Amino acid sequence: MGLAVALARRDLEDELMRAVRVLSALGTTLLALGLAAGPAAADSSPSPSASDGSDTSAPTQAGTSFRTATELQQGQQATASGSTGDYLYWSFPADTGQRPTVKATVKLPQTHGAETWQLDVFDGLRRRQSCQYGASSRSAEQGANSVELACVMRTVRGWAEPWANDPLPGTYYVRLTVVDMGASDLGQPVNAEIQVDSKDIGGPSAVDGSLGKPLVPGIAVKSEAQGDDSKTAVLSSFGSRDGWSSGWWSDRWVWTGIGAVLAALAGIGGYALTRGHGRPPTV
Repeated sequence: MGLAVALARRDLEDELMRAVRVLSALGTTLLALGLAAGPAAADSSPSPSASDGSDTSAPTQAGTSFRTATELQQGQQATASGSTGDYLYWSFPADTGQRPTVKATVKLPQTHGAETWQLDVFDGLRRRQSCQYGASSRSAEQGANSVELACVMRTVRGWAEPWANDPLPGTYYVRLTVVDMGASDLGQPVNAEIQVDSKDIGGPSAVDGSLGKPLVPGIAVKSEAQGDDSKTAVLSSFGSRDGWSSGWWSDRWVWTGIGAVLAALAGIGGYALTRGHGRPPTV
């Protein structure tokens, strides 16, 4: 009887060890797939880019309102000339999982007084977006050559409550203007440079759900090629071939599977350590 119990226990231990080895191999494979699929999942999220057939030349002018905002692709460095007191507007696309960073440099005239410049970012519904960090408002001392501004936005989410002010995929507007200056500096010429870059955050900031359509309302305008300089409203020319927000897939699925496998391994290991040696052979 004792020999039969010992053989049965040995067979059970062999089966448990075999299951542990199989699950360990499976966990290693899923971990390797997760490390390989993490960047691929982030890259598979179709973000609008200049490779979609749009004009790759950087803009050299800025709009004066939301309706005339100059379209700017991510990675381009746009320039514009204006006067102190003007409102300069640009627009750029941002998709789910991206954390845009807007940087602007204003080159001031040789003689000027103390001035304060401000950089604001609005979403497609013209809601002002807060900056995680960065100097979105900065003062330039008298005689300064330039002033640099920056705004690192929050990560664009795929879905949010209607009452929330979370950044959602769509078009974003950048407004650059001076908010404090002397009366003698009004109208002096200035040059501005602006660039928008983004970092793909991916799974750590991913949320369930998605928008039916991005926040790209038909408020942008584009001049037609006709000689009458007529303007027609357009939704956006930023879109990509695969559309916005690639759907349900996220690298969170990979890491969730890896976590499940590791939890199963931990359970089997805990059982193997605490189950004891069975009944004594003399019983």
